[in-house]
Amino acid sequence: MKKKSEFSPEEEQMIQEEFERLLEVYAKTRFGRKEELIRHAFAFAHKAHYGVRRLSGEPYIMHPLAVARICVSEIGLGSTSICSALLHDVVEDTEYTVEDIQNLFGDQIALIVKGLTKISGRMFSEQASEQAENFRKLLLTMSEDIRVVLVKLADRLHNMRTLGSQPKDKQYKIAGETQYIYAPLAHRLGLFPIKTELEDLSFRYQHPEEYASIQAKVEAIHDAQMKFFEEFSAPIREKLQNMGYRFEIKARIKSVYSIWNKMVTKQVPFEDVYDILAVRIIFEPNESLSEKDQCWMIYSAITEIYRPHPARIRDWISTPKANGYEALHITVMSADGTWVEIQIRTKRMHELAERGLAAHWKYKTGDQDDSQIDRWLSNTKEALAHPEKDAQEFVDIFRNNLFVKEVSVFTPSGEVKTMPQGATALDFAYMLHSNLGEHCTGAKVNHNLVPLSYQLNPGDQVEIMSSTSQHPEAQWLKWCVTAKAQSCLRLYFKREETRYTKHGEQLFEAAVDMLGDIDKNKALHRMLNHYQLNTPNQLYRQIGQGNIQLDNMDQIVRRKWWKRMFTSDNEPQPSSGDQPANPIVNPQKGQPHAIVLTDENLGTKYHLSDCCHPIPGDEVLGYLAPDGTMHIHKIDCEEAQILKSSYGKRIYSATWNTNRVRSFLETIEIRGIDKFGVLLQVLHTMTEKFRINLHAIHIESNDGIFQGQLQVYVYDCAELDALFKEIKKIKEIQTVRRIVK
Repeated sequence: MKKKSEFSPEEEQMIQEEFERLLEVYAKTRFGRKEELIRHAFAFAHKAHYGVRRLSGEPYIMHPLAVARICVSEIGLGSTSICSALLHDVVEDTEYTVEDIQNLFGDQIALIVKGLTKISGRMFSEQASEQAENFRKLLLTMSEDIRVVLVKLADRLHNMRTLGSQPKDKQYKIAGETQYIYAPLAHRLGLFPIKTELEDLSFRYQHPEEYASIQAKVEAIHDAQMKFFEEFSAPIREKLQNMGYRFEIKARIKSVYSIWNKMVTKQVPFEDVYDILAVRIIFEPNESLSEKDQCWMIYSAITEIYRPHPARIRDWISTPKANGYEALHITVMSADGTWVEIQIRTKRMHELAERGLAAHWKYKTGDQDDSQIDRWLSNTKEALAHPEKDAQEFVDIFRNNLFVKEVSVFTPSGEVKTMPQGATALDFAYMLHSNLGEHCTGAKVNHNLVPLSYQLNPGDQVEIMSSTSQHPEAQWLKWCVTAKAQSCLRLYFKREETRYTKHGEQLFEAAVDMLGDIDKNKALHRMLNHYQLNTPNQLYRQIGQGNIQLDNMDQIVRRKWWKRMFTSDNEPQPSSGDQPANPIVNPQKGQPHAIVLTDENLGTKYHLSDCCHPIPGDEVLGYLAPDGTMHIHKIDCEEAQILKSSYGKRIYSATWNTNRVRSFLETIEIRGIDKFGVLLQVLHTMTEKFRINLHAIHIESNDGIFQGQLQVYVYDCAELDALFKEIKKIKEIQTVRRIVK
């Protein structure tokens, strides 16, 4: 809840100084001089928000000013977006309307402010719990003006930078939804610095101790890394200078979140993350040669100094990423045997990598430009044209297409198409045209016949075969991964479902009329009970599809036992549509959003979720289900990520207060060298040193390496960590980790 009070002279001066800094940044851009329009928008927003404060206590107008600065300095947007950022909360928080904005600032600014206002319920408000619907509204605005999404990303970035003033349960919710949708969205739009910062901030608030630990380790090796960078880059600098290039070489340190993610996915400690440092070369190309040729010339010069890794060349110049990213990545071995990644870019490529979509507009040369990002935006708008009724399903589909690797394939004529990794021939058909996807019968890949479920590989040449008599089948949904294909299929099935339901209802009503002497509601209720269906629409669909015949309807609705079960006064009536007849009662309001987990309430009041299997010591949160059950999840559990992003008002911060009374069954995985007696050492450590009970064991050995899974009873994470440290002292053991079954 925002507070309201008069501003002091010092605060007014702070506000004015912040606005002048915004104008200074804007004056250095390539955009036209529309300073008066920006001053007008600021004065209007300042007056509208006057006296209002954020939870931190600072004047609320400082937030729109910060968002506007991000828009111009970190995304590269112009006066329209700056004004929209200054005004983005006016309609929602004050008595002013979109029409007022339109009359004062024009149609375009009003359209963007309207799009931002549609995303109802600011994320810090109590009403902003069902975020999936807000995300859907946000994504749908892409078809109106992409700047709505860009300003929203700037808004989210500033809110994440100031998240410390929020309660812990709000931090979990906001960080979770940021990691789930906003960071991938920034990635897809090519805003890599913003994507990286959003990931880091989300990680910081969800895992503060791990964040602090990794950050401290990065800072501890910083000086050594910089010394290595200077020595490594020195011969490259000399080479490029001799080639006559104007350039800069930068050291890029891996982000804290990226390091943690690699530690988790690769199951390695911090010390074994070898690519913490990367080198970036940004040069001004000569006009006499193409950018692509010059990137490869620099590659050739570098590989004369350092030996390249043949399997780690990434050419995103010949085929840019779907978000417009262009660069040549190579990995070389330094003089001391360390592998180092080098990114080679022109200044234009670098600006595209830093500012994504906004820079893409700058370098467009005409309406006929058809880059990867143009095609992605076009496909996205088409996929968004028919959104799902289920907002969470819609957002999940879209989100899954934001943060994936890509493969490049070819049409029969040799045109390159970029598809997400894991895409199938069916996805490819829908990518070319929704009508082609709906009628496709199969595909030829590299001139060989393949099924629609065939997963595309880099370099495949794909030809789609079709027939007007072919129509989608339910199993097709399992064969596609792209948002466009899934959206088109769901739209088709919904149309068919509606058609079958309507046809089935007509057949049912005609059959009731033929009976003549029985009420429609009674007949409907008895048919639902006979076929064990819940709603009328389910029955109608089954009739329309021919799965239920009405030949014996007379026998079903006239059976004598109905009279013994019900009278005309108390026979229950069917509910309409697809809504359940007995909706679940809403949970009680006013409960505190913090809970303490004790030995007494675990398993009774609070349920430990099976999906992530938390135990005392894990960072956890609570989710209050509609039936009143409190489910405990690990903060980084995939299910918890969805819950945080969609049901924020039901999220509770949780802490442990247990006394090693209750033990928990955990599964651990051990890998190592298969040497006689190793397993006995492991078991001796567990049973003799830690007195841990063993529930089950499964060991396999292959080519001198063994891998085993052991189910053990432990009290908490501390006991598990101590066990792992002791097992790792056995020299033949390579890794030991906890896994969720």
